[in-house]
Amino acid sequence: MVVPVPATPGYDVKFQSVGVAGGADLQIRSLLDRQQFHDPEGLALAAGISSASWPLFGLLWPSAQKLADLMQGWALADKRILEMGCGLALASLVIHRREGRVTASDCHPLTEGFLKANLKLNGMPSLPYITGNWGRSNLGLGRFDLIVASDVLYERSHPKQLAGFIEAHAADGAEVLIVDPNRGNRSAFHREMAALGFSMTELLLSQPLMDSTPYRGRLLHYQRHR
Repeated sequence: MVVPVPATPGYDVKFQSVGVAGGADLQIRSLLDRQQFHDPEGLALAAGISSASWPLFGLLWPSAQKLADLMQGWALADKRILEMGCGLALASLVIHRREGRVTASDCHPLTEGFLKANLKLNGMPSLPYITGNWGRSNLGLGRFDLIVASDVLYERSHPKQLAGFIEAHAADGAEVLIVDPNRGNRSAFHREMAALGFSMTELLLSQPLMDSTPYRGRLLHYQRHR
């Protein structure tokens, strides 16, 4: 059955079937490539996003696929879960399909539209989405028991910004899971999180993706005890 999804004016998109370890494939609409930039209303400037970074939210990244795989088997219980910097929100889609209490968040103005389109493609009901900007106040976002993200440490300013965002939205005893493709800012982030009282463990990730694409990275697992 073909499910109609809303168009995104000014952008070329593609459709992919994305494998998830231990679960059904996800049908994903993404940007065709990283050359897509169309911003007649000046939304990029208002959000503080450069034209080079603008398309990154809408691409399918290996670490996002790895996080989605992990969420297929992670214990969700009745946790309040946040995916920060969600992009195409693969992990949120997996958690939502498992009936987890997940909220997706990103600072990109187009993210919510792509999320709604991909929910329709996969026959899922709506899930909560709230804009989350690491460097600004995010009133109404609340606090969460489990915070997850993938490939979010790609700029030198991100460790401090991200740790501050987590501090503002982590409940007592919260866990934080970040899939990192061996970026160079990991150590600085460890220091920021340690200063906030989070203990840390690292797990090497070397299993290929479901499409046999090689992957090497780490799962950064932080816990703040009550």
